[in-house]
Amino acid sequence: MKKDAKIYIAGHRGMVGSAILRKLEQEGFSNLIVRTSAELDLRDQQQVTDFFSKEKPDYVFLAAAKVGGIVANNTYRADFLYENLQIQNNVIHNAYLNGVTKLMFLGSSCIYPKLAPQPLKEDYLLTGPLEPTNEPYAIAKIAGIKTCDAYRDQYGCNFISVMPTNLYGYNDNYHPQNSHVLPAMIRRFHEAKEQGLPNVTIWGTGSPLREFLFADDLADACYYLMQNYDEPGLVNIGSGKEISIKDLANLVKKVVGFEGSIDFDTSKPDGTPRKLMDVSKLADKGWSYSTELEDGIKLAYEDFQKKHVER
Repeated sequence: MKKDAKIYIAGHRGMVGSAILRKLEQEGFSNLIVRTSAELDLRDQQQVTDFFSKEKPDYVFLAAAKVGGIVANNTYRADFLYENLQIQNNVIHNAYLNGVTKLMFLGSSCIYPKLAPQPLKEDYLLTGPLEPTNEPYAIAKIAGIKTCDAYRDQYGCNFISVMPTNLYGYNDNYHPQNSHVLPAMIRRFHEAKEQGLPNVTIWGTGSPLREFLFADDLADACYYLMQNYDEPGLVNIGSGKEISIKDLANLVKKVVGFEGSIDFDTSKPDGTPRKLMDVSKLADKGWSYSTELEDGIKLAYEDFQKKHVER
């Protein structure tokens, strides 16, 4: 990508999109196009058509999506399927119509079958049933991967797909009900500390294993792949390391400085028992993560305190 290339970052106010925007600015790109959802509703076909025909971007990072944790995914099943399909269909199709040089579609590790062998290789896509709680979201993301491949096959479009592991970092979503596990923990432990509560309750047994990647590391990987990867299929992006929910809770407790105890509500669902990405394909391309989990949680907690804590 040349420094003056016109680059559209869809979803620039979200955690992933804002990290990509920061990375591009740091690398000296100046012709960056962004629109808030109020300015451009990506679910609206006509608005997206008008935007692309007017702006004619050279490159597109498709990081816009309706996202949430296990509760939100399971509660708003129709919304997650419909809105994500609308967003990605509109952007990918208009990228083709307007001759975009390259597009990157960002998916999610939930695309893999619930009981797929671990670590998760790219080849395991569509080899078994999905985790029921987030199946609609996963189906939308799988459709996005296949849409990129289909446009590559039929029209020769250089559209690539990347699948990040669980992410956290600056501009994360700390909503009490609709956030992912790590930001939810940061909020819960912080509020418990502020209120002087004796304990914090975590859903499930604490035994599931999860992998986490700092969002700025993801942005670095996306930038790297936009320069160095032009193949069909998908690329996993992760740290290749995993931690139990119990150990994660203890780590967040330590960073936040909560003095009480941790209880596990075993009546609540655990979700997928283990979810670790096989990142050997990405490593073979020459990239690996740089932010260790405890360091990243410290940065995320500082960001949370700046933006969500009343002084």
